[in-house]
Amino acid sequence: MKLDNKKTILVGFAFLTISMFWVVYDSIIAKLLINSFGLNQLWSGVLMALDNMLALILLPLFGLWSDRTKTKYGKRTPYIFVGTIIAAIVIVGVAIVDHYQLMAVQAAGIGPVISYMLGDTSVYTFNGANSIFATKELATVARRDLIFNNITSVDPTLLVVFISVLLIVLVAMASFRTPAVSLMPDVTPKPLRSKANAIINLMGSVGGMISLGFMTFLAKDYQSYIPAFVLLAVLMIVFLLIFMVSVKEVKWVKENNELMLREGLIDKKEAEEIEQGIEEKMPKDVRKSFILILASVVLWFFAYNAATSKFSIYATDVLNTGFTLPLLVANLTALITFIPIGIVATRIGRKKTILIGISILTVAFLLASFLTEQSAMLIWVTMALAGVGWATINVNSYPMVVEMSKGSNIGKYTGYYYTASMAAQIFTPILSGALMDWLGMRILFPYSTLFIIAAFFTMLFVKHGDSKPIIKDKFEALAGSDD
Repeated sequence: MKLDNKKTILVGFAFLTISMFWVVYDSIIAKLLINSFGLNQLWSGVLMALDNMLALILLPLFGLWSDRTKTKYGKRTPYIFVGTIIAAIVIVGVAIVDHYQLMAVQAAGIGPVISYMLGDTSVYTFNGANSIFATKELATVARRDLIFNNITSVDPTLLVVFISVLLIVLVAMASFRTPAVSLMPDVTPKPLRSKANAIINLMGSVGGMISLGFMTFLAKDYQSYIPAFVLLAVLMIVFLLIFMVSVKEVKWVKENNELMLREGLIDKKEAEEIEQGIEEKMPKDVRKSFILILASVVLWFFAYNAATSKFSIYATDVLNTGFTLPLLVANLTALITFIPIGIVATRIGRKKTILIGISILTVAFLLASFLTEQSAMLIWVTMALAGVGWATINVNSYPMVVEMSKGSNIGKYTGYYYTASMAAQIFTPILSGALMDWLGMRILFPYSTLFIIAAFFTMLFVKHGDSKPIIKDKFEALAGSDD
């Protein structure tokens, strides 16, 4: 067997679109909630968790529904098409609402902060008025209170509209995320799924780099985000067109099932179950590993999502540096690492590779915990390590989960995987945001370090999920397996 790289890349355009969207969402929406609507870290964390609250319910449902869907275009493609179209159109509305809120804020005379030193005290002035003699952190909080009290609390209409439009976008994105991710194992033989997932994640990193690239020029604080969101929408439609023209889901799924049957990776019974959509009960020992790996997913998402969702604020307020370029470095190192990671997992197994990734991420978070404004340049090293560590985990964790499923219920188990990750992402922005409000911004990376260490120990006890391909001869061995 040999991985069809072209086919995998074409399937990956759906994930590229998803990743491109979420990088923009995570980087900009948190800043809008604080800068435009005056919310504090806690309440911005609550609203940033909305997508995960919806996803916790919707992703498993859409995964299950797509398993049971039968159309001439396949069972995943219809969800990808409809969901992308709706999300691309409505996301522009989010920027339009923010534009009107920005106009209201500017009309009230509360604009960018001008700061200077007066003795040992920093003075913060808002458009020549409302001077505050305080530390930078206290002045920032006071400024947010001014915005919230003078604008949003008086007339919360725009905030309500903003959240309503955001909800439509989030439902649309949730409708095709699980089907899009499930398509890779649908069309890829079991032993090759880590390698295929490396390519899929590579496509996701490309999407993230595209977003970070145009946000560097179009996403400026206290300026309209409409150009950035319009460009995002256009790119989503373009990549959807490439996907729809190139991907032949029904044909590719049939070819993959025939190949796995021919190579002895599935038997006739499982082939019939895939064809008829029949589920088989998971054995107890496999279920134990399944629960442990989902627990690991929860823990490492608690760590990583807190760091990334709060990084734009942390970089500005603590390190006094920009956030887009460090995140771009993380995505670039991940992009470079994905393919070698797939090869490493082939040689030493998925579990060992994940444990290495967790260790790298632990080092990255520990280093970030000690950075100050004077040593802020080291954030580049930290983000490079974080990119490598996170890529190492991502390439192998999802294939381990679906390895425990049957072909007929890949969407369902993909939903379980996302249920675990989204459950973590519901609570970690809220918990980390609350701790940052109460204990200070610097608690962010120690928080992430604690959870990533916990993930290492739960992952140690996972016993299933490494594919065991049947190697018939040395030439097939050279082609590569996943164990």
